Amino acid sequence: MSSRYLPLLWIVLIFFIVYSFLLTFVALVNTFWRREFVQRLKLESTLNVHDGCVNTISWNETGEYILSGSDDTFLVITNPYNKKVKTSIRSGHRANIFSAKFMPHTNDQEIISCSGDGIIYYTHTEKSPEHNRQCQFTCHYGTAYEIMTVPNDPCTFLSCGEDGTVRWFDLRMKTSCTKEDCKDDILINCRRAATSISISPLVPYYLAVGCSDSSVRIYDRRMLGTRATGNYTGRGTTGMCVRFVPAHLSNKSCRVTSLCYSEDGQEVLVSYSSDYIYLFDPKDDQARELKGPSEDRREELRQPPVKRLRLRGDWSDTGPRARPESERERDGEQSPNVSLMQRMSDMLSRWFEEASEAQSSRGARPQARPRAAGPPHDESVAAGASSSVPPAATSVSTSRPNTAEPVLSLHYSSEGTTTSTIKLDFTDEWSVEGDVCKTSGRVSAEASRDRNPSGASEDTSGGCRRAEPAGEEGEGSQSQPARGGQDSDDSDDDPIPIPMSRLRGQGQRRSAAARIQELFRRRKERREMEESETQNIRRPSVKMVYKGHRNSRTMIKESCFWGNNFVMSGSDCGHIFIWDRHTAEHLMLLEADNHVVNCLQPHPYDPILASSGIDYDIKIWSPLEESPSFNRQLAVEVITRNELMLEETRNTITVPASFMLRMLASLNHIRSDRLEGDRSEGSGQENED
Repeated sequence: MSSRYLPLLWIVLIFFIVYSFLLTFVALVNTFWRREFVQRLKLESTLNVHDGCVNTISWNETGEYILSGSDDTFLVITNPYNKKVKTSIRSGHRANIFSAKFMPHTNDQEIISCSGDGIIYYTHTEKSPEHNRQCQFTCHYGTAYEIMTVPNDPCTFLSCGEDGTVRWFDLRMKTSCTKEDCKDDILINCRRAATSISISPLVPYYLAVGCSDSSVRIYDRRMLGTRATGNYTGRGTTGMCVRFVPAHLSNKSCRVTSLCYSEDGQEVLVSYSSDYIYLFDPKDDQARELKGPSEDRREELRQPPVKRLRLRGDWSDTGPRARPESERERDGEQSPNVSLMQRMSDMLSRWFEEASEAQSSRGARPQARPRAAGPPHDESVAAGASSSVPPAATSVSTSRPNTAEPVLSLHYSSEGTTTSTIKLDFTDEWSVEGDVCKTSGRVSAEASRDRNPSGASEDTSGGCRRAEPAGEEGEGSQSQPARGGQDSDDSDDDPIPIPMSRLRGQGQRRSAAARIQELFRRRKERREMEESETQNIRRPSVKMVYKGHRNSRTMIKESCFWGNNFVMSGSDCGHIFIWDRHTAEHLMLLEADNHVVNCLQPHPYDPILASSGIDYDIKIWSPLEESPSFNRQLAVEVITRNELMLEETRNTITVPASFMLRMLASLNHIRSDRLEGDRSEGSGQENED
């Protein structure tokens, strides 16, 4: 090589060295800036605009106003900078508001909201309350979890609910619908509670749906339609192009509490109840070997873990000062309420275990009974998160004659996430006659009535449970009510609650109908699963996991992206958690609620964060600290406690105090009657002698 080229080569080499150094320096500066930005966050202001837990917050398109909805059923539009309320609307909702959004390009005058009773309201801020109350959609059965608007579309919106449907409404066609058993606007029937939805911001026809069976399904809306548009298929796999399930949750049913697309639409963030937050790439297909529902899970379903009880309204395990039970016992901290509930839990668990042992000792298999038709939405906890999600229904009983102990049968039944029934059954001949049978029925009915709507401020612990078997027997599964007179092509598409008054007294017919209904639903679900295996449906693997927070006590627990570098989530410990999006490193911890942080919404343009939860306010956060203030030692302590308490709450059921009192009183009454009956029989035999 000629020597005249050597200087040129040296120049090129030096240029690349300097360029590499500059890139490294810029990367280090960006990393430092990222950390410093979130670690300087500080509470700027508090907006006291509600008289209940704030379950939903949303910025308008310009970031000038915040729309919020609450347990007080008011919709409030607030200016967070001067703390002035622009508009306060009595929404018309009769249950807790779970989701509320501004319709795009409507000058913040049109709002869509949904609540725990499944009703959706279309509210115009410039029209009279009487007019707005008429603009309601009563199509969902049970809780309507989330409203999703379509980017740049002021005329349509989507909703998802406990009934397993995703519905698409077009306000150009109708602004209200009170039709009974309405199926006109069903876009997707997931056959599992659809608890969260998200639309890709750049490609709005991609719709992600989170279900209570641990799955996130992404659909191409161009391939879907409703009955109103004339091209509804009724097939759960139509339009599905992606199905994501973390490997360890493939045999479980964990409720999705939050779904969020990244700004570029390239990644999806999903948060699971009683588990963690996962990041995945919809274009990935590395988990295709993921198998569908397995038949060998039947053994796992036979024996649910022993459950502990928690009184509804007991938030002692939430907030910054909550401690794991092991830590409280070590320090000798035990409140009278906790002690009482522990004794009642031990008593219930002991009865359950004794019945289980007696059943096992006879070598008999526990008899699982299908759940009868679910309670109507005005009586069930579909209106809120007031009860936990137990394992699949399991019944254990003994046939020992003339025993002094009542035979306990616990039916943990749930469809999705919001129903929980503790039922007492008695299987020997004495117990199925007279007052005992009546008492058992009364306890079960009262338990259902006690679960009044209480919204996102109530408990859904135990949100992760074993999935039901896909077998044709329907054993251990939740059943939907039987129906007749439906079209044959979708006879098991849409669950229709039957009023309890029509079901009382039907006895065996109701059980048989429920079992048959469940059988057909399972068969169709299994066929669709097999069909999805042969279709070109991508199966992404987990790209990143974010841990440390606790998500088990409320229906709503939002996780979201903040810009390109951060992932955030609320927590049952009352803190906001912020991670590095690319490394999952924990970067910041903010104490933001006395109990639970449910909602997080970053400002669309400025470095401002809004949060809400069980406290009756909205908090605004900005990077106002003079220097980074991340307390890593405190973060380690909080994370350790959260892991312990997450495990504890997986085995805890929330029950109303009135139900506990009735249950114990009924058991005591039954036991007394049985003892009196035994004494009467004994005295009768003596008289005969």
